[in-house]
Formats: sequence, C-alpha cells, structure tokens
Amino acid sequence: MNINHELLQFYIYKKLVKRKKSAEILAECKKGGHGVREYLLTQEVITEVSELEARAAYYCMPCVEIDMLDIQDGLFSKFTYEFMKKHKIIPVSEDKNGVILVATGKPLSCQAMSALSTQFAAKYDFVLVPPVQIDRYIDSISAKESTESAISDLNSEKTDKLIQALGGETSVSSESEVINNPAVRLVDSIIKEAIPYRASDIHIEPFEQKVKVRYRIDGDLQQRAEFPIEAYSAISARLKIMSGLNIAERRVPQDGRINMVIGGNEYDFRVSTLPTVFGEKFVIRILDKTSFQFTRADLGFTVEENKLVDKMLARPHGIILLTGPTGCGKSTTLYSFLKEVNRPDVNIVTVEDPVEYSMAGINQTQVNTKANMTFAAALRSILRQDPDIIMIGEIRDEETAEIAVRSAITGHIVFSTLHTNDAPGAIVRLEDMKVKDYLVADALVGVIAQRLVKKICPACRKRGKTNAKEMEILGITEPIVISRPQGCQFCNNTGYKGRIAVHELMYVNEKMRNAILTDKNIESLRKVAMENGMTPLWTSCRELVFKGSTSIHELMSLNVE
Repeated sequence: MNINHELLQFYIYKKLVKRKKSAEILAECKKGGHGVREYLLTQEVITEVSELEARAAYYCMPCVEIDMLDIQDGLFSKFTYEFMKKHKIIPVSEDKNGVILVATGKPLSCQAMSALSTQFAAKYDFVLVPPVQIDRYIDSISAKESTESAISDLNSEKTDKLIQALGGETSVSSESEVINNPAVRLVDSIIKEAIPYRASDIHIEPFEQKVKVRYRIDGDLQQRAEFPIEAYSAISARLKIMSGLNIAERRVPQDGRINMVIGGNEYDFRVSTLPTVFGEKFVIRILDKTSFQFTRADLGFTVEENKLVDKMLARPHGIILLTGPTGCGKSTTLYSFLKEVNRPDVNIVTVEDPVEYSMAGINQTQVNTKANMTFAAALRSILRQDPDIIMIGEIRDEETAEIAVRSAITGHIVFSTLHTNDAPGAIVRLEDMKVKDYLVADALVGVIAQRLVKKICPACRKRGKTNAKEMEILGITEPIVISRPQGCQFCNNTGYKGRIAVHELMYVNEKMRNAILTDKNIESLRKVAMENGMTPLWTSCRELVFKGSTSIHELMSLNVE
C-alpha cells in the first residue's frame, strides 16, 4: 500500500480529514509530487498541533507539546542550534540509567538517529512534538543569548564610537563593522527574540539611568532586558535608520516601518516614537505578513456559535459588525471571515488603517489622512469598483456609518468594527451616528462582541474543587473541579500561556428588527437579543472556566454584566 494512502486513511480514521475528500487529496499529491502530510499542512486542512496525537499514534510514539517538557541546559548546550533545527531534535533529559529523552519532530528519521549516535553513545527514548515548536524554542534561546551578549558588549563601548559605526558623518564604516556593532546586534536581537515569545508589541523605554525593554505577551507587558542609558542614542539611531525615520528629529512623534524575514516568514514592524523627558520611547507593533492561518476554531467559536456565523455569512447582503475594545482581536476575526468568503467569483475590497495582513485575491486599500484618503472617501471610491464584499477597518464617524449602511442595503456584504461594550450596544451606537433606525434594521445582519481571555498554562495548571466564594461568582450550588494558574518556566511564571476569544453573537431576525424599530433602550434590546438566543460574554467565558481553559480571575476581568 502506498505510504501516502496509508497515512491519509489514518487521518480519516482520526477524523482530521473527510473521507469524501480522499480521492481529490491523493490526486493533488500525485500531481504536485507532495506527500500527504505536506499537502494537508500547506492547504491548512491540518496544523502541526492538531495532527499531533494522530501522528503519534501512527508512529506508535508518545507525544507532547514542548511547553510540557523540562529541558536540561546541560544536554541542550552540547548541540549546535543549526544541528537541532536541521534534524528537528532537542535532547530533553537523562535518567539515572543513562537513557536520554529526545524530543523529535521527525519520527523514524535515520539521519537524525545517526547524527545523535555520533554525539552520545547512549540509549534513547523519543517523544513526538510539533516541529514548529522545536524551531520556536531554539530561536527563543538563541535570541536571548544574542541579546545578553550585545548588552554586555554595549557596556564596554563608548557611545560616540557606536554612533559613528552606525554611519555617522565622522567615519565611514564597512558593512561588517556595522553588522558586528553592539547597537546593531542588540536591536536585531530584541526584534528577533520577540517572535518566538509570540509578542504583539515591543516597548523600548528610556529612564534616568536605564533603558527597559518590555514585550507585550498575551496582553500583558513583561520585562525582557535593560541596558545603560549611555548607549541609548546609538540604539535610537539604529532603530530610526531601520524604520526610515529622521535621525535628527527628536522633538515630535514619528512613525515608520521595518520589514524583516525571520525564520522564513516575512514580518512587518510598525515603529512609533514618542518624546519623553529622558529620550524617545519606541513602540514596535509586530505583524506576520505571510502566515495568517486562523480559523474559526482557532479563534474560539463554539459549535452553536458557528451555526449563527454560517447564517450571517450566507446572507446575500447586509452589514456584519465586530465590536469590542482595542486589542480584542476584532480585525483578526474579520480577516478569518474574509478568508472564508474569498472566492474567484467575488470582488472583495477593503479599506484599513493600516493594512495588517496581506491576503491573496483581496484588494486592500490603506487610509492616508494626509492625502485626504479617509474611510469615507475611500468607501465612496470603492463603490465605483464593482465590489461584492467590502471590509471597513472601523466605522469612526457619521459619514462612514451612513455610506456603510446604505452599501449594505444596496446589495453588498459589508464587514466592519465598532467600539462598543456588547453586541446590542452597536445598534445604539449606529443610531447615535445619525443612522436612521429603519436603515439599521434593514441593513444589519448580525453583531459579534468579542473579548480575549488568557488561557491557563497547560504545563503548570492545578485542578481543584471550587470554594464558597468561587461558587458564588460562578452561580452554582454544588462544588465542581476547575483549573487554577500557578506559574512555571514555560509561561514566565505568569500561570497563563496564549489567549482565546469569547463571543456574544446577536443574529438579527424579524423579531430583532422589530425591537430595533420600537425599543430605544439598550437594556430592552439586550433582553430581546437574549430571548432570541444570544449568549452573553460573561456566560461564554464562564463555560471556559468550567472546561478548565481559563480562570475565574479572567472571568472577573471581563468587566461586563
């Protein structure tokens, strides 16, 4: 039996792939010369994490995500980073009998086994981990060491020499001198280290004696490094050179961009400066331009919520709104919807501020206020481009709201975002923007309110029964077992790793339309929406507490009724 066919049948058995797709998959693999697994990963049918248990069962191996492993430095340091990344292996630990546990992403690789035996004459046990997690772990250790080395070198360099080496007017530096300059190495390391840590933003902040570097990870700022203030002018100059900013201007805020390829992926870094009393503060927003692979399941939509989303996306025209505070993942959810409706027979046009992810097959436009390219101005032009689907990054003013609603009424599907606390609040917000209630009732398909909550770290979570106070908060009368955060090396002692979205879906049917026309009070609208099947954000998050995905503390932090 062909190994491709055998593996595919196993994935079908494990319900990762639908049986009716098997003939098509095998034909595409044969046509392109791909293996089944390679093809399924490329087409995003599976991910390295979703296939882990099935792949481990196929190879009769134990499996675990790398966060669950306690990796011993003594073994790890005996191999080069290049060696481990090439063979997708990490030595984890050695037991009292001299047996070495090895995490591998390439099971049954003869080349990896041979390479290991040249390093250690020992017995080995293997555990399967997703290959991408091996690369991420090695990259994080490498970047951390590089940052520490650059900071150490900075302490022994004179600031004027550092600035000259960056290309100052008083000297002409060779390319190798610039690359090996401590300031250059430090900036590169700070940026590269943020990627495996899954940071969304980098903060570089000057104070009286020190400069602090903090990463925003899972919504919280975490300090990663600090170095002397004397070296900051060189760091600032390097960042400005990379992002195309004016080096001589320190009095006003500036905005720039950096494009870098890290680990084979292209990243876009948006750089913002702000003058402070001790120097310019830099904030760098990190955007992966090439790897938007989120699905609704990844974003936390439940089976029941997906049914409502399917009904919304099936409507031939109308407006679908995402609501919530800044940083709650509204844009990411919108992009996942666009990815679903992106087909060769539809014309999709977006207007964004700025374009965060580049998506093939979609015409994306960016707001430019200096050129008078506002959301409203762009939207008027888009309507002359024969669009089927329009995505507006945010409805900020009355003109944009009016055009968006009228576009939805005249046969277009419109996606956009609003800043409201809950789903019914979007109705009141549109009416505050002078959109007539009958237009809102006619145009609105549905509203999805969203929040992000932190997931409890799987490596250190502690399970236990609820106490009286917790039972009161959860609204239950009998104790249940829930998970509580603890803190370990893999979650930087926070107790949390990663985030998941919770949603409140308000589908606008005939009953809801009548309420929009007659009920002007938000409490009345919320009551009708709940009678109509809407599950509040708090209730959705409570279900995650029951499942052990998040904590009661995160539930209370939602700040919703």
